[in-house]
Amino acid sequence: MRDYPADLEEMIEQIRRLPGVGRRSAERMALAMLKWPADNLRAFGGLIGRLPESLVRCPVCGNLTGDGEECPICSDPGRDRSLICVVEDLAQLYTVEKSGSFRGLYHILGGKLSPLDNRTEADLNLESLTLRIASGGVKELIIALGSDVESRGTSYFLAEKYRGRVEKITVPAQGLPAGASLNYADGATIAAALSHRQMLD
Repeated sequence: MRDYPADLEEMIEQIRRLPGVGRRSAERMALAMLKWPADNLRAFGGLIGRLPESLVRCPVCGNLTGDGEECPICSDPGRDRSLICVVEDLAQLYTVEKSGSFRGLYHILGGKLSPLDNRTEADLNLESLTLRIASGGVKELIIALGSDVESRGTSYFLAEKYRGRVEKITVPAQGLPAGASLNYADGATIAAALSHRQMLD
């Protein structure tokens, strides 16, 4: 291992915390950033430092918003408010939204049930979802969490929790490979899966 200065070593370690980034990739990224003009590097650091204050969660769905008010999707009068698509995280929301195949609303759970990781119902963003459903007008809950074991377990848990409170509870159908994450599906695959969604029994 190279003996980097302490600040550079810390930068490498922080970059390694990003998903899919190993030690060598983190080193390359850090060393590449050091080639930037000093003003660009300061601006980048300042932007990262401001994120905890400049970005907050939408109080309705959990999406990101810049002002503490409803996000652009929740506040869009053109969205179908009778449909709520439940996703695990922001990445899944943006993946579905970029497909252009869904015009309803979203709800971000902020994770999935995982007994081995001690993630329980209390760790999920369920209170606001329950309030949204209780307020009326929601006819269909689309649970789009993926097909791994934890996602399937969470989907069935949600189906049982909200059964009888909405007219339909569905899951995306064909097109999503078994065990795959929604994050890696292309727009056409997501469109097919949503348009042929199935009832979750």
